[in-house]
Amino acid sequence: MRAVLAWKETFREQCVYDLAFKPDGSQLIIAAGLRVLVYDASDGALIQPLKGHKDIVYCVAYAKDGKRFASGSADKSIIIWTSKLEGILKYTHNDSIQCVAYNPVTHQLASCSSGDFGLWSPEQKSVNKHKVSSKITCCGWTNDGQYLALGMMNGVVSIRNKNGEEKVKIERPGGSSSPIWSIAWNPSKDEHNDILAVADWGQKLSFYQLSGKQIGKDRTLTYDPCCVSYFSRGEYIVMGGSDKQASLYTRDGVRLGTIGEQNAWVWTCRVRPDTNFVVLGCQDGTVACYQLIFSTVHGLYKDRYAYRDSMTDVIVQHLITEQKVRIKCRELVKKIAIYRNRLAIQLPEKILIYELFSDDSSDMKYHIKEKICRKFECNLLVVCSQHIILCQEKRLQCLSFTSVREKEWVMESLIRYIKVIGGPPGREGLLVGLKNGAILKIFVDNPFPITLLKLSTSVRCLDMSASRNKLAVVDEHNTLLVYDINSKELLFQEPNANSVAWNTQCEDMLCFSGNGYLNIKASNFPVHQQKMQGFMVGYNGSKIFCLHIYLMSAVEVPQSAPMYQYLERKMFKEAYQIACLGVTDSDWRDLATEALEGLDFDTAKKAFIRIRDLRYLELISSIEERKKRGENDNELFLADVYAYQGKFHEAAKLYKRTGHESRALSMYTDLRMFEYAKDFVGATDPKSSRILMTKQADWAKSSKEPRAAAEMYLSAGEHLKAIDIIGEHGWADMLIDIARKLDKAEREPLAKCALHFKRLKHHGYASETYSKMGDLKALVHLHVETRHWEEAFSLVEKHTQFKYDVFVPYAQWLAENDRFEEAQKAFHKAGRQNEAVKVLEQLTHNAVVENRFNDAGYYYWMLSMQCLDIARESEEQRDEMLKKFERFQHLAELYHVYRSIQRYTDEPFSSHMPETLFNICRFLLNNLTKNIPAGISKVNTLYALAKQSRKLGAYKLARYSYEKLQELHIPSRFHESIELGNLIIRSKPFHDNEDLIEGMMCYRCSTNNPLLNNQGSVCINCRQPFIYSASSYEVLPLVQFYLEEGIIDEEALSLIDLEVPHIDQRDARWQDMDNGELQAMRMDDGLDDAEEDPFTAKMSFEQGGSNFVPVKVNRSVLRSMSRRDVLIKRWPRPLKWEYFRSLLPDVSITMCPTCFKMFHSEDYELLVLQHNCCPYCRRPIDEPN
Repeated sequence: MRAVLAWKETFREQCVYDLAFKPDGSQLIIAAGLRVLVYDASDGALIQPLKGHKDIVYCVAYAKDGKRFASGSADKSIIIWTSKLEGILKYTHNDSIQCVAYNPVTHQLASCSSGDFGLWSPEQKSVNKHKVSSKITCCGWTNDGQYLALGMMNGVVSIRNKNGEEKVKIERPGGSSSPIWSIAWNPSKDEHNDILAVADWGQKLSFYQLSGKQIGKDRTLTYDPCCVSYFSRGEYIVMGGSDKQASLYTRDGVRLGTIGEQNAWVWTCRVRPDTNFVVLGCQDGTVACYQLIFSTVHGLYKDRYAYRDSMTDVIVQHLITEQKVRIKCRELVKKIAIYRNRLAIQLPEKILIYELFSDDSSDMKYHIKEKICRKFECNLLVVCSQHIILCQEKRLQCLSFTSVREKEWVMESLIRYIKVIGGPPGREGLLVGLKNGAILKIFVDNPFPITLLKLSTSVRCLDMSASRNKLAVVDEHNTLLVYDINSKELLFQEPNANSVAWNTQCEDMLCFSGNGYLNIKASNFPVHQQKMQGFMVGYNGSKIFCLHIYLMSAVEVPQSAPMYQYLERKMFKEAYQIACLGVTDSDWRDLATEALEGLDFDTAKKAFIRIRDLRYLELISSIEERKKRGENDNELFLADVYAYQGKFHEAAKLYKRTGHESRALSMYTDLRMFEYAKDFVGATDPKSSRILMTKQADWAKSSKEPRAAAEMYLSAGEHLKAIDIIGEHGWADMLIDIARKLDKAEREPLAKCALHFKRLKHHGYASETYSKMGDLKALVHLHVETRHWEEAFSLVEKHTQFKYDVFVPYAQWLAENDRFEEAQKAFHKAGRQNEAVKVLEQLTHNAVVENRFNDAGYYYWMLSMQCLDIARESEEQRDEMLKKFERFQHLAELYHVYRSIQRYTDEPFSSHMPETLFNICRFLLNNLTKNIPAGISKVNTLYALAKQSRKLGAYKLARYSYEKLQELHIPSRFHESIELGNLIIRSKPFHDNEDLIEGMMCYRCSTNNPLLNNQGSVCINCRQPFIYSASSYEVLPLVQFYLEEGIIDEEALSLIDLEVPHIDQRDARWQDMDNGELQAMRMDDGLDDAEEDPFTAKMSFEQGGSNFVPVKVNRSVLRSMSRRDVLIKRWPRPLKWEYFRSLLPDVSITMCPTCFKMFHSEDYELLVLQHNCCPYCRRPIDEPN
């Protein structure tokens, strides 16, 4: 380390008490006399003096953000200045100001006087002051701005928080006899703890943690310290005081050297931020700025590099493995030397010899072998296995590790360069270069130096090649000279060199650096250059060791350039040696190829092994086998090599020249180069041409170029083979072109095309192909497979024979997609009645299980109609199906009515009138047999009936219902309600409302029927079945009649239509409500005289008979009837039509033409408006019957 004076300024008869740098390092604030001076830090020029204090300025401090600085004076005042050098604020203390410090984070200012300290920040108006017991001499904030340390005259360091409360108190052992004169916090960001450096006038330097715990021991000084200051990154400390100089210390307090000697006490010193410049302020008014220059202390041996770090540590770096080891010496390291397993470190008072623990090349553990406790003055230090060599100007001394001087050599000129070049332990050779140009070889055990060469200019750098045959020298004119040691002849020289090194693994290669370039020279070829910064200090294999400023790195340099230089001269063996040092894979391939073409099979083989190229290795081994068998035609070998390399035309020429035309031909045909083969054969040899054609055809067959193969097959008329290839690769456009060009008679290729289209999911193309072939069945199957139902249906319309093929899969598809009703219809359309019935039965079962009784009723009705269809079509099954029809019709009606009861009992609201629910419950109970259908609850029915009966005044029926309920198992939710109802009904009369009984009159015999009838829905007197409205379940004024033998339906219909009975047209106001398919009739005025109506006579019957006597009519009665009074259920065969006569023509009745259910016309119209279909059979109102 050297200190160079940058600038100096002196203020006469004024002591410089304090200095402060602006954080960017551009300005220096100086406290000199009564003034604050602002200087340019770079050249020491005065920028501006600032006046404002009336007494001596003791202290200055700059805020970390660079916006303002403060000065404190003996006039008890503090002035705050801006960076534009304007004073903006002034405040005072009761005593003279001793020191000021800005908080680095909050920019709070601490100002300390003899008796107190104050804390001021720009936000607050007043200054918070705190009394102290002793005079404060120095202060400083921690890096995070949380704590303020105060150094005092009584030997105490008080650490306070931001509010001024004392947190830690450090008492120095000397007390008042060792006042604290300067403190500083280490600014390093790498330290885990805040470290405080404390300098006191007990001539000690100590270090403390924030907690007050001391770090290490006190460092004794030889003077009274006045100031302590850290470098920006905390690596060094600068200290000055009564010894009239500033000294540099490590951060641990180890003294490294003097910075600048002065004529008076150094009162203050500061380091310019982020630089190596130090400024001192002295008692005699001198301000001096020094630049510190840290020299590199280092040593290199092969791949180990040792260098000085932080002035007191040595780091040994393994340049290949990048491992590092740090050796802490705790003293200034002056020189380093490294050789094999030895490391020598010179300290101020001793030399330490270290040794590696083991001989392992990657071992990095060193331990001390010897200590030579003597002070040595030397320019250069070298270490050998058993000696150290000290070089001082012209003198070389050889010392053993026990400090015994064994040899001494005195040179005729100054020694400029020295290097150990190896040798047996204790007899190593040294290479020495002198200022006068002499180059000597010295052996440690030989007192006589050997002169190798004598140059005319001074030596800067030397190296000897691995075999000791060549010597490279760089002289002071930066010229590289290479000599043959034995003949002393100059082999070559190169300009612009500052360092040189031979490759330790290759005799003929050396590299040198200079002018920002790295130069590599092999043999006597031209130099290969590449950019590189720094000094080149070693060359090992493909690695070049380069020192740039303080950093040593191993640069991987591919040796491609020198290798290619050897290849150009066909020096394959030498090129291989260079390649072994390190080249890329492509370089190895080039070397292998060049060697192969140069027929150096040995080198080629080694190179191909490196890149693991088995193909070429097989070729080389086959050539070697042929050589063993006695073949020696190099041109033929070369032809094979060219063929392998893809140089086919050169190979063919060589084959022709050596008389092996057949090889050339087979090469071309194997490569499918038929055009070249044809050219090669020419038109002269028909046999060869034939072979060629055959091979081309075979190739087309097994070709990996299918499009070309397909085109060749097409041109040859081999459509099937072409179609297979095209279909396999999915080229649909090509395939449809073929299909369109083919004749429709060529069914096999067309069918293949269609199959491929189906597989490729090109439905349109497949459809087009089948249409062209006229294969309707295949087309139908295609539509069905691809689920294109519309096309399938349109095809079935034209060709009904495919009905089964379309509707069955359609129905199955619908069923799979949960569209069961549509599926059932599709099965029906396809004529698969059994499947249709199965689907319906399943749907019905599901509806009942899920309590969807509306759907259950509808599905039973559909089932009944299915059974009717089957009965019509199948004679054998007719009776069975008609029975099923009757049962399903009955069940449909039961579920239809039970839906209303279930809604009433299970849901909170009912849309039905009480009368309707009352009628429904009675209808259901009258029609329930012993076997109650699944899902229908007698409890729910009786419960609903009991409640409605009570509402409508049918108290007797209500009692009956409650009694019946007692016999059944009742759900818990009804218990309370039923028990309450039972109690209430006992308070009511024991008869039913008369109006309700009248509502159950038989329209045939005018008998009033009971509200509940155990005989079913028939009159108890005449057994005539009641006809109910399918919505309100009131009894309709209809009587069913039958035709006498011999009258067929058509005749009966014509007789009824024949003549309307004579009625006065003025009184009779007919309203024909024939709504297309619906039959509806309403007559405002009926016949006055019933006696005139022959039908009424027919209704009479024998009283008291237990059998039902139906009403039978003859032709004359039919003729007497009006069409408006008759409703006909036109059941399809094999059922007979049913005829009903309205006895109250003014009651308008509508019958659904699909399910033949009767309704009051008003109810029907309302329900149709609500549901847009018949409420019973769900026939859409706009659907034709």
